[in-house]
Amino acid sequence: MSFIPGQPVTAVVQRVEIQKLCQGDHLILGFSIGGGMDQDPVQNPYSEDKTDKGIYVTRVTPKGPAEKAGLMMGDKIMQVNGWDMTMVTHDQARKRLTKKKEDVVRLLVTRKSLEEAVKHSMCGYPKQ
Repeated sequence: MSFIPGQPVTAVVQRVEIQKLCQGDHLILGFSIGGGMDQDPVQNPYSEDKTDKGIYVTRVTPKGPAEKAGLMMGDKIMQVNGWDMTMVTHDQARKRLTKKKEDVVRLLVTRKSLEEAVKHSMCGYPKQ
C-alpha cells in the first residue's frame, strides 16, 4: 500500500470510532503512531516499499479504547475527524489525534487485509 504524496488515492477504508478514556486530566486513546512526512520511511516496518511516509499505528494497548474499537497494528490512518492525514508530519498527526476538546476520534484507516478481501471477493465477478 504505497501512495505518492499529493496524488489522488483509491483505498479500501474502514471507519474506526474511538471513545477516549478519561484518566484524571488525560484522555487516553490506547495506541501509538509512527511515520509522517518528516520521518524516514525506511524506519517504518509497515511501509512495504520503504517510501510511504503515511501515519501508521505502531502499538495498540490491550483492552484499551483503540483495541475495543477495532484498530490494529499496521493500520494506515487516512483521516482523523474528517481531516486528511496523508500528508502530515508526525507532530501534526499527534496533535490532531489528541485534541482535548474531542471525546471521540473518528478514523478512516486502511489495512492490507481489507484490500485483499476486496480483491478476493471480486475474483468471481465477470469484468464489465
